Amino acid sequence: MPDPAQRVKAVLSQLPIDSETIPCDPEKADTAIFCEHYGYALEDSANTILVAAKTGEKRIVACVVLADSRLDVNHVVRKRLESRRVSFASSEQTQELTGMDIGGVTPLALPQDMALWVDARVMTRERIVLGGGSRDTKVVVSPAVFEHLENVAVIEGLAKPIDA
Repeated sequence: MPDPAQRVKAVLSQLPIDSETIPCDPEKADTAIFCEHYGYALEDSANTILVAAKTGEKRIVACVVLADSRLDVNHVVRKRLESRRVSFASSEQTQELTGMDIGGVTPLALPQDMALWVDARVMTRERIVLGGGSRDTKVVVSPAVFEHLENVAVIEGLAKPIDA
């Protein structure tokens, strides 16, 4: 599997959307720390989270939610996966499936056959900060990027604001 950061660069170079790649101290790659250290708002940062169905058809989906939100894994995700049990993919599973470490996971370089579910609130932001494929890079891009990626479904209520 090619280097994830190189896959991200290749994808971005093919898209008709402006983007900015930001170097990041790998020790500060986790979302809350990154936002605080580099001055980005949580509501402009989007996390990519892998969730696995444990019953029924075994499959994994990538979900993109704003950092000020909580993925509704027990209701929306479980129901859409048609599974009685679901769980977050472990960091080892995530690394094996995507080649990316937690803190750098991005929807821009996922396996081609992996479904990508985007919370509708992500699409309301002017710009979002995404992982860059590794813990030493982030990407700032318009949410319109999802209109140009494969296997994307924008889902209302995929995540709930943390303060709600």
